[in-house]
Amino acid sequence: MSSVAVLTPESFAEHRSGLGDQETRGGVPEDEAYIPTYLEAFPPLPEKGTPGDKSGEPIGAWSKIRPIKSSVITQVFHVPLEERRYKDNSQFGEGEEAKVCLDIMQKTGAHIELSLAKDQGLSIMVTGKLDSVMKARKEIVARLQTQASATVTIPKEHHRFVIGKNGEKLQELELKTATKINIPRPDDPSNQIKITGTKEGIEKSRHEILLISAEQDKRAVERINLEKVFHPFIAGAYNKVVQEIMQETGARINIPPPSINKDEIFITGEKEPVAQAGTRIRKIYEEKKRKTTTISVEVKKSQHKYIIGPKGNTLQEILDMTGVSVEMPSLESSSETIILRGEPDKLGPALTQVYAKAKSVMVAEVTAPAWLHRFIIGKKGQNIGRITQQLPKVHIEFTDGDEKITLEGPTEEVEIAQTQIQDIINDLLTRMDYTEITVEQKYHRHLIGKNGANINRIKEQYKVSVRIPPDNEKSNLIRIEGEPQGVQLAKKELLEMAVRMENERTKDLIIEQRLHRSIIGQKGEKIKEVRDKFPEVIINFPDPVQKSDIVQLRGPKNEVEKCGKFLQKVIADLIREETNTKIDLPTENSNSEVILITGKKANCEAARDRILAIQRELANIKEVDVLIPAKLHNSLIGAKGRLVRSLMEECGGVHIHFPSEGSGSDKVTIRGPVEEVEKARKQLLQLAEEKQINNCTVELHAKPEYHKFLIGRGGGNIRRVRDRTGARIIFPAADDRDQELITIVGKEEAIKQAHKELEILIKNLDNVIEDLMIVDPKYHRHFVARRGQVLREIAEEYGGVTVSFPRTGVQSDRVVLKGAKDCVEAAKRRIQEIIGDLEAQVTLECVIPQRFHRAVMGLKGSKVQQITRDYDVQIKFPERDESQGLDLHPQENGDLNSDLRETEHVPRKCDVIVISGRKEKCEGAREALLALVPVTVDVEVPFDLHRYIIGQKGSGIRKMMEEYEVNIAVPPPEHQSDLIKITGLAVNLERARAGILERVRELQAEQEDRALRGFKLIMSVDPKYHPKIIGRKGAVISQIRKDHDVNIQFPDKGDENQDMISITGYERNTESAKDAIMKIVADLEEMVSEDINLDHRVHARIIGGRGKAIRKIMEEFKVDIRFPPPGSDDPNRVTVTGLPEHVDNAIDHLLNLEEEYMMAIVESETMAAYMKPPSRLEEEPRGSTRGFVVRDAPWNAPGNKAPDVSSAEDFPMFGTVVTPRQASAWGPKKF
Repeated sequence: MSSVAVLTPESFAEHRSGLGDQETRGGVPEDEAYIPTYLEAFPPLPEKGTPGDKSGEPIGAWSKIRPIKSSVITQVFHVPLEERRYKDNSQFGEGEEAKVCLDIMQKTGAHIELSLAKDQGLSIMVTGKLDSVMKARKEIVARLQTQASATVTIPKEHHRFVIGKNGEKLQELELKTATKINIPRPDDPSNQIKITGTKEGIEKSRHEILLISAEQDKRAVERINLEKVFHPFIAGAYNKVVQEIMQETGARINIPPPSINKDEIFITGEKEPVAQAGTRIRKIYEEKKRKTTTISVEVKKSQHKYIIGPKGNTLQEILDMTGVSVEMPSLESSSETIILRGEPDKLGPALTQVYAKAKSVMVAEVTAPAWLHRFIIGKKGQNIGRITQQLPKVHIEFTDGDEKITLEGPTEEVEIAQTQIQDIINDLLTRMDYTEITVEQKYHRHLIGKNGANINRIKEQYKVSVRIPPDNEKSNLIRIEGEPQGVQLAKKELLEMAVRMENERTKDLIIEQRLHRSIIGQKGEKIKEVRDKFPEVIINFPDPVQKSDIVQLRGPKNEVEKCGKFLQKVIADLIREETNTKIDLPTENSNSEVILITGKKANCEAARDRILAIQRELANIKEVDVLIPAKLHNSLIGAKGRLVRSLMEECGGVHIHFPSEGSGSDKVTIRGPVEEVEKARKQLLQLAEEKQINNCTVELHAKPEYHKFLIGRGGGNIRRVRDRTGARIIFPAADDRDQELITIVGKEEAIKQAHKELEILIKNLDNVIEDLMIVDPKYHRHFVARRGQVLREIAEEYGGVTVSFPRTGVQSDRVVLKGAKDCVEAAKRRIQEIIGDLEAQVTLECVIPQRFHRAVMGLKGSKVQQITRDYDVQIKFPERDESQGLDLHPQENGDLNSDLRETEHVPRKCDVIVISGRKEKCEGAREALLALVPVTVDVEVPFDLHRYIIGQKGSGIRKMMEEYEVNIAVPPPEHQSDLIKITGLAVNLERARAGILERVRELQAEQEDRALRGFKLIMSVDPKYHPKIIGRKGAVISQIRKDHDVNIQFPDKGDENQDMISITGYERNTESAKDAIMKIVADLEEMVSEDINLDHRVHARIIGGRGKAIRKIMEEFKVDIRFPPPGSDDPNRVTVTGLPEHVDNAIDHLLNLEEEYMMAIVESETMAAYMKPPSRLEEEPRGSTRGFVVRDAPWNAPGNKAPDVSSAEDFPMFGTVVTPRQASAWGPKKF
């Protein structure tokens, strides 16, 4: 990057004025201006340095940057012909090899290219990231190259080094060599490793494994058993001795820590270093064993931790200073005996240190109420933190629920800390208080609020702490702590909230489930706004799986009502958007029950129907309270709510609410549609009565695949058991964790009988037998066709029974069935039924022109599959005959049978659909197929309406096609045809035809309405009134347009008739809009305008920042004030417009302001004159200048000429000249 300096005559003169010592150089007199040379004025840029120069350092800096390696690599490898797995490809690139490569590319993300060499070998190029390439290479070798296998034998203890940490070494080796390596499990005595892959890969892998084993052969492991008590001497204080041995020998030594009671020391490494380390350790052991002796002392158990020190540091310190090891009893042991082991002359000093450490710490206790502890600690531990920072050796311990605070540390420091804590306690006791209130546990979560909103607000507002017990404590006691005044205020508010909640109510809103997502909004944003607006109301939406329309509101009565009305407005808005109408609900305080809907007639009727449907559903909702003893509630709810959930589902999704556990309430609430509520009430009371008489529940387990068989088709089996025994049998739901659990509920005798019957059924199902049956081979294909679909259905229906038919090519009629006895018998009966159907099977032909086959089949064959299931037949469509081309006789005007009659004489093979099954079912299927043949009818629609039928980007016609399930063809514009063709099923055509005609009527009504709205009225208004009619930012004219539903256009600046205003809309509306404008004009004509002279220097002050001051004056005096624009002939003239008395008052006010501001301006100008430097008071006129001149310029050389500064080619402009912005009368703009 280069820099350019711009030199002006002024800047050059300033520069030259500082060069006093150079003014007289070159023989130029001091009084004459110095003329610089061209090179002095414009020095050349330095030339690019050579690599060896220092000037080249910036370039060299780039060379230090390391090149970035590409993250994409390419590998090429070759598979010889004899090792290719697929050799019989008729055309290269289309066989299995290509499929395999495509699969590998999808799995790994690498790019693979195959090419065939002259020797028929396969060249493979893999491109991608390193990890992807390695994985792809391994897959290619395994799937495209024939695999060989070999074994390599290494010692069993070396296997773990081949596997590596978390198997990483093995994975790396497999990727690197593109082989599969199988290592025997640890419990397998074999030491052989099996390698599978290509010959080349096996050799590489074998070599790498042997290298790993050879490396481990060089290593040695030695275990030395030495008494645990001598380990501290071998390790040394702070492990100094053992680290020294490891540094000197290079071996690795592992001494078990004191907490592990093992004598074994491990030494690993090269053989010779291991031997040296072992010798050193044994020498230390022998020496210490010979020289050391022991003494025992008794020290209180509570003092042991001070002798041990943090992380055993004190023991290490004693060992380092005296060479004596201190053996402490374990913390779990009750022993107080400490053993000192060392040389006799060092035991004395060591014992002294032990006693000193034991007595160096003091334990003291301070008594304080438990509720005060957290205030003593302070916010984020501030109070206690100050003490511990000042006295870092003191440990302070608080115990939950205990009124004692324990201090531990050096005696002097503990005493100081004790005094400080006692002072804090005394201070807190004088200014802190607490109280306890009783609130039923069921209201606790409402007191807390969503995400703790309520309780956090109370804590913050009153500076108190509120402890609400968790649910598992089942306590009603709430504790409030803090300053006395805050505690009382918080108590009062919490009790008020509890009273409100006792008076709270629940309300159900009926909202169509499809609208729930719209109300909730993306990520719950919209419902969050509603909850923020009504924080005391809990809004519960039903689970989408329940398909329920009931939304529950719960909270204070008034808030619930307000929230309900707000949600009704939201629903109305949604209905308005869907139906394109305007819906006005009655105001909150109004007694009116009228809802006003405005819009097109059809849309209004649709919106009205939707609102009435919601009203009917609301009227149909009933809430009933049932009294059931609280002790029966748990048994009625059932394990994980199974029983009550099954009851709610059985009764049409009613909501059954039990009181919270521990409340003691007997009231159970049932809410939902009237009929379903009554049904649920009867069943609930019946169950409660059964429970009260003989409340018994039994559970048994059965494999999930048996459940279908136990339930039976349409629930027949289980219903028979229920009817015989009177017990209720509950099977697990899809989301239950234990899918085998079946629950039986009822009287003792009933559940015993039901349990016995189910056990017999399950036992029979568990009794697996194998049976044979004879099935004619000609029917085998029916059972195994379509990937054995018939056999799969039999297995699902009959408890997972396995049916095995002979393999293809084996001439046998024996079919083997395996499974539970009852299932096998039932499956045999089902197979016989199917064979009976096949024996009675006939084949019918159904002739439908080939062009309709796709429509008859439906999306992915859905329609024909449904017919196959409904009529239990097989339907086969012919192969498509492409040679037929387009049909010569297209079907028109609903002539369904024209093609069928033509084909009755000579049916084409490609038109014949074959149906196989029982005769009566085949005939029914044929009728169903013929009903699916699309028919075409013509509908006459005026050509000028076609574009409205089509809609924007085809949206209108697409919506109709989706709604009526037909195809609608509109003729192209150049045909100018009025006929629109509708093609589809006969049952849909009439609906579609009626829909289009209805749309035509709507469009014609819109055209008529548009013509009425197109009435145009022209009125003349003096242009000077136009700005007032328009208003500030168009406010006045916009209100007129809105009130009268018209469009008002003012003339453009260049128009001839500047006084003409056009009004477009309904005739009566244009007249009323004209009257409104004329009223404004009449008011304006009464106004007068007066000019006054205000010194232009005060204009900015009168206007104020962003015009605030002048707007205030205009609003106060009800006038319009105009200031002159910049550059005006008379900058002092200000125009005031308004009613005469208002204008006079405004002028008086403006003149007063001018007088006030002018005093300040004159004063500031006087001060500025005094502050002006003397040198600037009398400036001498400058003489003429010659401009900027240099000597020895290139253009002064012979043959050259000076550049033309006026030439645009020699001196091009860098951009347009920006004129300075003129100052606004409103003052400088602020941002």
